[in-house]
Amino acid sequence: MIRSITRRTRPLAAAILSVALLATACSTTTTDSATSEDGTTTVKLQLQWFKQGQFAGYLAALDQGFYKDQGLNVEILDGGTDIVPQTVLAQGQADYAIAWVPKALASREAGAGITDVAQIFQKSGTLQASFKDQNITGPADLRGKTVGNWGYGNEFELFAGMTDSGLNPSSDVTLVQQQFDMNGLLSGDIAAAQAMSYNEYAQLLETVNPATGRLYTAADFNTIDWNTDGVAMLQDAIWANTDKLSDDVYKEQTVKFIAASLKGWAFCRDNVEKCRDITVAAGSTLGASHQLWQVNEVNKLIWPSPAGIGMIDESSWGRTVEIAKSTKNAEGSTVLTADPDSEAYTNEYVTQALDMLKNDGVDVTGESYAPTEVTLEEGGK
Repeated sequence: MIRSITRRTRPLAAAILSVALLATACSTTTTDSATSEDGTTTVKLQLQWFKQGQFAGYLAALDQGFYKDQGLNVEILDGGTDIVPQTVLAQGQADYAIAWVPKALASREAGAGITDVAQIFQKSGTLQASFKDQNITGPADLRGKTVGNWGYGNEFELFAGMTDSGLNPSSDVTLVQQQFDMNGLLSGDIAAAQAMSYNEYAQLLETVNPATGRLYTAADFNTIDWNTDGVAMLQDAIWANTDKLSDDVYKEQTVKFIAASLKGWAFCRDNVEKCRDITVAAGSTLGASHQLWQVNEVNKLIWPSPAGIGMIDESSWGRTVEIAKSTKNAEGSTVLTADPDSEAYTNEYVTQALDMLKNDGVDVTGESYAPTEVTLEEGGK
């Protein structure tokens, strides 16, 4: 059974239908790039959530003038609970968007003309977190437990992991649709809660343990990492307008936009505290220690990038597509019904962008990358 704590997301099928209708209705609307007084081209980037460390590379590229160096005047648009970035892109209200691959592919299958032109996150940041005393160390241990998930396409790694472990998600666990926080886990309503390594998991470590009067530590919890369990799906990517990629001006702009964005991520790899400050200054409502944690954890999902940051790995793409086609959610729906077509992704533009950066002496692989140690404060302050 599915028990709802708070319904903050829409069913997958309804959301896909909404995307299809909006994309069709607005197929003739485009963001015609305009030249500013300083000679730069105005470009809009739609985020999939509010400004936070998850998007530090783009915020840094803006703050450090990397976009301006490429002749671009970039406006970064906040996301939110009712904003689907790939829909905004398909409608022509943004030039580029940041979105998870399976969700964007669902939109593309429904009619949205979008293409993955740079795969920023090479690993999944999704975890299933539980208190140590629940003895949940792998998907099989979820049997008989109350399991939280956000729904709307965020749940497919969880469902794939349970299915691969021999569990029937509709009968072997009690599914709870959770809020985008860890209150359900902390209150005991949920035995295993969905969390992003760079966000909700940190919320646990920012909370005082009432038994000790001190903050919880990682030793108080177990986590299931879908990268380790082999069902990780690709997440944050830069998406472009498929139809506009036939235009030479947009093609050139896309290479420049990717190059500046990747340089921003390389900057955040090497300047974690500075990118924390940039993110906080950009208006994030989350505190400084939380943002430092976010930037550090996001870096772990990107670096090292042996093939070059942003390159789309064929095997990771194939795994994501296969899970999206074969794994059913609690409503019996899959993300995709068929393989995406050949225009769903391309390495053409990111390859050109990487060549530009390498010629400028930018380290695009981060082979020597090592994360920093972050001390969280109560409430993420």
